[in-house]
Amino acid sequence: MRVGIAYNLKRENFHGPHDAEAEFDDPDTIMAIKKALETAGHRVELFEALESFPASIAASRPDIVFNIAEGRLGRGREAHVPAILNFLNIPFVGSDETAVCIAMDKALAKRLLASFGVDTPKYTVITGDTRYTSGNSASSDQPEQPGFPIIVKPVAEGSGKGISGVSLVSGSDELHVVADELIRTYEQDALAEEYIPGREFTVGLLGNGAGTRVFAPMEVIFRDKAHSIYSYEIKRNFKQHIDYACPPDLDAGLISKLEETALQVFRITGCRDFARVDFRLSPENRLYFIEINPIPGLAPGYSDYPMLAGFCGVDYDTLICSILDSALTRYGLR
Repeated sequence: MRVGIAYNLKRENFHGPHDAEAEFDDPDTIMAIKKALETAGHRVELFEALESFPASIAASRPDIVFNIAEGRLGRGREAHVPAILNFLNIPFVGSDETAVCIAMDKALAKRLLASFGVDTPKYTVITGDTRYTSGNSASSDQPEQPGFPIIVKPVAEGSGKGISGVSLVSGSDELHVVADELIRTYEQDALAEEYIPGREFTVGLLGNGAGTRVFAPMEVIFRDKAHSIYSYEIKRNFKQHIDYACPPDLDAGLISKLEETALQVFRITGCRDFARVDFRLSPENRLYFIEINPIPGLAPGYSDYPMLAGFCGVDYDTLICSILDSALTRYGLR
């Protein structure tokens, strides 16, 4: 088949904060995906998600697009490429524009999932001109305020963007200083979320419907327990700061709870083909949903999603082709 790859490339010339292109891909990642698909017999074309993307993809019209593009600007940027492909009636790998918009806005995703009974930390959304709260229940008139310590992050970013050593705050004055700086820097609201001490896990999903595979949870183990926040800098230098365990040292009941909740989140948000869900487990063994990533990173040897798949016996090329096959099956193209 003719398979297009839609992507955003790191160019180190994007204006904004130092981590502005953290979600974009290196050329090595694009080439690794291309090689995996070509090894399976597909013809591959590359489409960088720039201003020329709508015209170039419309002119070429590949059989299907393997979408890993993050978009450029705005809270709904991850929806740009899926919306264009749907408008042109071109099949594509991954979640549609609605699902990625829900997932990108962390407060919106938390509010939706809380209405289905999924536990998520208490939170407040802080804006530049007013401060308002969003409770953990869709019907809550008097939402509970998060208690300190609080972790502050941009409400619509991924890859640890905007999260640093100052993100964990212990008082109101400190909270609003950090939040105001994030609002100015990232030009969006800030999410102030109750910090859940304990263990961190991520769960990968592959496929659709009854055939969805839930990979064994992978634990993210911080070597320095005093700085157990998965920040941008920690992710960049994970080999110095992080160990991984897959499957983790947990009893079978908690592992099942992680897998079942990840699948529930995947289905409620409407994600397709592949995604990754992050959780925190409190010292009391209460599981909290943190976020879902419907376009998880696919950098070989670096990104969590191919790493956890590898722990579960799925090599990189097989993983890429399995993601494509999930979409082809969904469209009836296999």
